[in-house]
Amino acid sequence: MSKTRLFKFLLPCVAVALPIALIAYLRPTKAQSSSVHLKLGNPSNATINVSYPNNYLLLKSQYALSYSRDRGTPNWVSWQLNSSWLGSTPRQDDFRADTSLPTGWYRVSDSDYSGSGFDRGHMTPSADRTRTVTDNSATFLMTNMVPQSPDNNQGPWASLENYLRSLVSQGKELYIISGPYGMGGTGSNGTRYTIANGRVQVPNRVWKIAVVVNPGTEASGITNSTRVISVDMPNSQGIRNNDWRTYRVSVDSIELKTGYNFLSNVSTSVQSAIESKVDNL
Repeated sequence: MSKTRLFKFLLPCVAVALPIALIAYLRPTKAQSSSVHLKLGNPSNATINVSYPNNYLLLKSQYALSYSRDRGTPNWVSWQLNSSWLGSTPRQDDFRADTSLPTGWYRVSDSDYSGSGFDRGHMTPSADRTRTVTDNSATFLMTNMVPQSPDNNQGPWASLENYLRSLVSQGKELYIISGPYGMGGTGSNGTRYTIANGRVQVPNRVWKIAVVVNPGTEASGITNSTRVISVDMPNSQGIRNNDWRTYRVSVDSIELKTGYNFLSNVSTSVQSAIESKVDNL
């Protein structure tokens, strides 16, 4: 076959093969899709492709997250919570940079928050991972942190974390997603838009969504009556004594603010029903 004829023969094949190869490259791997922490979906279609540095998927044994290199914080963190994750391991307090980030990316360190007036605010809480030292230590990676105002982090946010763990003690299993949005929060030293010489963005709000089910429930088992607790809180001072329940909103409203698609593995009809409601229990 001549080179010209060979080229004409191969060109259509390449035209078809390249898009397929690209889709396969961007498609979640088996490890991603099988993560227990992403059982209800990947809200932003985060990927392990380093060409997407602001929607980069990090899979830990203890949680999964979408990371933004330019903001220096997670976009969202997702994790399963049930009795199997809880034990008697003490809080490790070993805040540190996440060395699993791609080579060349800035790795936020513990000291980047020093003197900022903001707490190193866990998304997956330390107290949700007390089974082993390894599990608890994983929650102190800085990729699991956002700059949170002390009154938010130590007030209604902490109260909600405690409440969700109380549901586990009642025999429930939870799938939780949390994250920040907006820019500009008020900590103990006043309002800041960034810290760490601009490397870490301070969010304006923090949100959390918790789906409450019986242990072993799959996405297909989520129904119109499944309880979903979602909150949207200001990242500011002066709210330490506020009841977390006053910040309850619908999942739909958080989707509107963030652009994410939550609970995407749940049937669309059930999503429509449970995402439009505001929890009132």
